[in-house]
Amino acid sequence: MSVTAGLLFRQLFELKSSTYTYLLADAETKQAVIIDPVLETADRDVRLIQQLGLKLLYAANTHVHADHVTGSGKLKAEIPGCQSVIALNSGAKADVYVKDGDVVKFGNFGLEVRATPGHTSGCLTYVLTDHSMAFTGDALLIRGCGRTDFQQGSCETLYKSVHEQIFTLPDECLLYPAHDYTGQTVTTVSEEKKFNPRLTKSLSEFCKIMKNLNLPKPKQIDRAVPANLLCGIQDSS
Repeated sequence: MSVTAGLLFRQLFELKSSTYTYLLADAETKQAVIIDPVLETADRDVRLIQQLGLKLLYAANTHVHADHVTGSGKLKAEIPGCQSVIALNSGAKADVYVKDGDVVKFGNFGLEVRATPGHTSGCLTYVLTDHSMAFTGDALLIRGCGRTDFQQGSCETLYKSVHEQIFTLPDECLLYPAHDYTGQTVTTVSEEKKFNPRLTKSLSEFCKIMKNLNLPKPKQIDRAVPANLLCGIQDSS
């Protein structure tokens, strides 16, 4: 596993919600983007960005999270020029709205936007334009996937999203999820096409699995969703 030449990449973790935050920057221009920041670790992220001498252009969310409050608003408050990014059809407030086929540019790099709804109606996967790595949010987890029983979830839509938008990437493409609860940090398209216990099934089998998960409500949902619809509780603009 190797990172594209000239790309600065950091994978960061927030323990309470088991959320991964990803910092990507052009080592030459220092322009950067952060994916799925968390409010509780925003100060850590600001400190790292300053230590590395980066210019943060965007704080991008893969979707409206239900298990944590986004750090986008706090990052905007702390870092001049930073703009929040989310899907056009997410229903959330942001500075920049993106849709399938758009590209979020930073320096000599870009993140291709792929619409991957199903967990929520506004889920996105951000794919480095050379297709070497992708950030799948909750659409595809390592040997799993996001739940489909709330926030306009749909097992049929999620199945189609993963198979058409993620599994069509090169087999060696590195996949980085928004969460992991078992200590794993990265997977590949090839691995998930072979070993994902849900998404290797037929559509009907997949939906049967998803409809029988009986998962508890996320602990922070009543706090997180309203705040995330407003770009995080720190955003008062």
